[in-house]
Amino acid sequence: MASSKSTKTSSSIVIPDAFAVVSDENKFGLPIELIGGDYADEMRVAVQLALQAGANMVEHLETKGTKSGRGAESKLGINTKQNDADFCTAIDILNEKIITEGIKKHFPNHEIIGEEDTGTGDIPPLTDKPTWIIDPVDGTTNFASGSVYTCVSIGLCVDSSPVMGVAFSPKTNEMYLGMKGFGAYRNGERIQSVDDESVEKTLSNSVVCFEFGYARTDEGIENMIGAVRRILKHGCRSTRSFGSGVLDLCYVASGRLDVVYTGMADEGWKPWDYCAAKVIAEEAGCVIRSLKEHNGVREFDSDNKVIPGTSFDIYSKSMICGVNATVVEQCRKVVLGL
Repeated sequence: MASSKSTKTSSSIVIPDAFAVVSDENKFGLPIELIGGDYADEMRVAVQLALQAGANMVEHLETKGTKSGRGAESKLGINTKQNDADFCTAIDILNEKIITEGIKKHFPNHEIIGEEDTGTGDIPPLTDKPTWIIDPVDGTTNFASGSVYTCVSIGLCVDSSPVMGVAFSPKTNEMYLGMKGFGAYRNGERIQSVDDESVEKTLSNSVVCFEFGYARTDEGIENMIGAVRRILKHGCRSTRSFGSGVLDLCYVASGRLDVVYTGMADEGWKPWDYCAAKVIAEEAGCVIRSLKEHNGVREFDSDNKVIPGTSFDIYSKSMICGVNATVVEQCRKVVLGL
């Protein structure tokens, strides 16, 4: 575990003692409600590692676009994966190394699935062993561009199901925490997806989020644009694309967005985009399901209603998450043109 004193990194991020409780002076400590949770030890380690990884991102985020940061992007050591739109940086690789080594130190018998270690290969399946799923820099394009919408995501699965999630946004200095059965928090404050229960949230008064991802075929582009066209023709309050799947879900969890979807073409996300954020979203009261049928499992009935008792599979190729079932059902119907 960390030492009993706070550690100040070369960035502006202060890493607290691993056993610190959240307070006015320490917004990254664990809330009292989570300290007694089933995965408190794992969360303490994840918070420490997320802060360390986040600290590695701050210098670039603060200097990109300034005179002192001239040439910052060229220094990131960018390596492409599938195409020029899909890449990683040296910070992605460094962060994954720090997080992986930290987990192995404290939980040597646990499995780890990391985005950069997996690369473009097959993603290992979940087993009955506790498994951590890591996205060392979610929103890598945003990070390289100096945008604030980027984060570190660390999730834990037990019995093949996500049970704990930590997402840290270093430029906005926001730490999202979720533990199955114990709630979701942002900087120590309990979060909930529905801000005002007296206002009925429907698609018409929702802020809708989508991401266009890496699809570049004519069919893929038309599928994605067609969905947005149908949403706009139906009517909604506004649309957003932040470029970070993890933060998209955290923003639905905290009411900054009302619904987010992905998977109309080849832009469906991966388990490291979902694992931590799924716990945060569901513990905040959100409904998350596959947008389309996954592996023959139906999560919506013939009337497009959410089937009670179904659960979102983080290996799914599509997803829709909203502040309530009504928004999810209405948005899905319009997006798919049902």
